[in-house]
Amino acid sequence: MAGLAIDRVTKRFGEHTAVDALSLEIKPGEFVALLGPSGCGKTTMLRMLAGFETVDEGRIQLADRTLASADTHVPPEQRHMAMVFQSYALWPHMSVADNVGYPIKLRGLRGTAYQLKVQQALALVELEAYAERMPQALSGGQRQRVALARCLVSDPSVVLLDEPLANLDRHLRATMEHSFRDFHQRTGATLVYVTHDQSEAMALADKIAVMKAGQLVQWGTPETLYSKPRTVWVAGFIGQGSQLKVAAGHPGKHLEGADLMRGLNAIATERTQSVLVRPEHIQISTQTPAANQLAAQVESVIFRGERYELSLRLPSGETLLAYHHSAPDPGSQVAVSLHQGWCLEPDQ
Repeated sequence: MAGLAIDRVTKRFGEHTAVDALSLEIKPGEFVALLGPSGCGKTTMLRMLAGFETVDEGRIQLADRTLASADTHVPPEQRHMAMVFQSYALWPHMSVADNVGYPIKLRGLRGTAYQLKVQQALALVELEAYAERMPQALSGGQRQRVALARCLVSDPSVVLLDEPLANLDRHLRATMEHSFRDFHQRTGATLVYVTHDQSEAMALADKIAVMKAGQLVQWGTPETLYSKPRTVWVAGFIGQGSQLKVAAGHPGKHLEGADLMRGLNAIATERTQSVLVRPEHIQISTQTPAANQLAAQVESVIFRGERYELSLRLPSGETLLAYHHSAPDPGSQVAVSLHQGWCLEPDQ
């Protein structure tokens, strides 16, 4: 497998900069997600990787081969990449096997070699038994796996996926997440996966590129993005949590319990540092608050199956999201202990 290098790539549409000097180093065999809200440039970046859009500035390289730059544009069919679209894009008049084999048939492969390649691709997505079925006889998840097999039949160096689960219901998305993870483990392929769904990206990817307004905001593992988001915006976009103001700490550092509680109890004018507190780092007690705790009012309680999700109001007026094993009454008072926070940089 070849590594993929994106070096300060920029794409403009008239006066609008869709992708702004974005750089990424994707290792061979990595599963990478491009994550961000609608309009952040993630699909434009994917289309530049595929060769469907030209590059205005910067360079895209696959191993030592330049695929795109301001004066170079290798056509999509010569990039040794394959793309899975949101809409599946299957031929309705062709069987599953014929859909999968279509790219290599165009290249002139026939006979036993053709049949073997199709069987191998279907085996990778566990659809061998469906080879003779028509697309309309398949579920949405099965159609998406056919589209994936069609990509794999030509042994691409990189597989590009443009929101492939967006058209599936919640249960089927969860099933397909397992299918994508298993597929990646079996093939070791390099995958670049576009999504606006942070839970999807966190569940699937080895690394995530968080994008906003065409720029890369943070690049890291799901664990790093969850526990150490760089900015206020990333902290709000990734996972659940509460952002509070404290008179302690420095950006990019943890703030432990005693220091965190003292920082929260400072006067308002001194509380200038934004800190992220995840709900699992909050302890709730229905007893009278002790000296090292805060009083909070329960505003709402939502049952989540294995736990209750509490929205609390602190004396400062700030809100706090916490988990608890039982359901206190809305309007009641609870005692709160915060064990850990992560100090954030302000948004630019």
